[in-house]
Amino acid sequence: MARDAGGTAPRCGTYAAGVTEAPIPETDPGVRAEIVEGVRRWVQREVVPVASELEHADEFPDELVADMRQMGLFGITIPEEHGGLGLDLLTYAGVVEELSAGWMSLSGIINTHHIAASLLVAHGTEDQRRRWLARMATGELRGCLSLSEPDAGSDTRNLSCRARRDGDTYVIEGTKSWVTNGERAGLVALAARTDEGITCFMVEKEPGPRAGGITVVRHIGKLGYKGLETVEMHYAGHRVGADAVLGGPDGLGRGLTFMLAALEVGRINIAARAVGVARAAFEAAITYAQQRRTFGRPIAEHQAVQQKLADMGTALTAARLLTEHAARCRQAGQRADVEAGMAKLFASETALMVVTEAMRIHGGVGYTTDLPIERYYRDVPLMLIGEGTNEIQRMVIARGLIARYRSG
Repeated sequence: MARDAGGTAPRCGTYAAGVTEAPIPETDPGVRAEIVEGVRRWVQREVVPVASELEHADEFPDELVADMRQMGLFGITIPEEHGGLGLDLLTYAGVVEELSAGWMSLSGIINTHHIAASLLVAHGTEDQRRRWLARMATGELRGCLSLSEPDAGSDTRNLSCRARRDGDTYVIEGTKSWVTNGERAGLVALAARTDEGITCFMVEKEPGPRAGGITVVRHIGKLGYKGLETVEMHYAGHRVGADAVLGGPDGLGRGLTFMLAALEVGRINIAARAVGVARAAFEAAITYAQQRRTFGRPIAEHQAVQQKLADMGTALTAARLLTEHAARCRQAGQRADVEAGMAKLFASETALMVVTEAMRIHGGVGYTTDLPIERYYRDVPLMLIGEGTNEIQRMVIARGLIARYRSG
């Protein structure tokens, strides 16, 4: 692996020929800390008291989302010239961690939105950026990502959704699955096959269960990750203009390359939300361990519990550092497939371990709905699967490392 001259830190990767990601200016650390702290206070004041009730009811948090819009969280990574806050990915990761520490589903509401926005920023035409980014920055227009299909999840090259050219329009036919925010979104970053190959279309639609030739055919029930919709969407003769091709004519056949690069942002989000859930579980466990007494003393004084807490705290800190490293690589305009994959893999596995140990430390009360531990326990498996399973992450990491170490 290449290393910086005179140092020991590994460099990040590079994108394939023809794919570039502009560097994101680093946010002033003081500004970053102020924003993240502001979100933390809001989460403690507004989210924590209602999260479990909303989650158990599987109810969309309209009032919380209105607050998130007011705080500018839908535009946090969108450049200022397009109406956003123009903040860096380290700030974004910090915000996602805070949201997830309160209720992980809130971070999902903005994740695919920011992936769609990052696609426009990196590869959109000037007209496409002008048309959509300003409304996305305010949350007036919400974005989502539509890549997976019933028979094409991790195997993205097996996509069957097609877009047929018909004069100045494309006619889209096919079914897409696992579309988070698909019903409420007004802009869908959609992968479909054209004669040139897999192309990314920015499909604008009216929010709701039906728009033109688009129908939400079912809501997918989930173990956790409740309060926001995950849907299957069917396209039957849905027409979009040729100007919906991301990047214009030059973007034809390059959609998969664009979207896989954008998924690095999604994997940083998954890593950050795993850190947030793990942190919430760890803080609950270490507080409870000092309050709960057995055999005449707090269980925090028992060596077995101390060893659990030590492992939990160490892994949590390492997961956050990996996430921050991936964010730095990506915002520097460098490829972060390995770094984002490592962060997502390690942070999600850490979250599973920490939440499980937190439940054990709590004992029977941790298994009840009286405390949020059971919610963390149901939310964590999503991070093992979302934005590419951890088995896929290991393949991505290994291939990337081999490529970086390849000589000649």
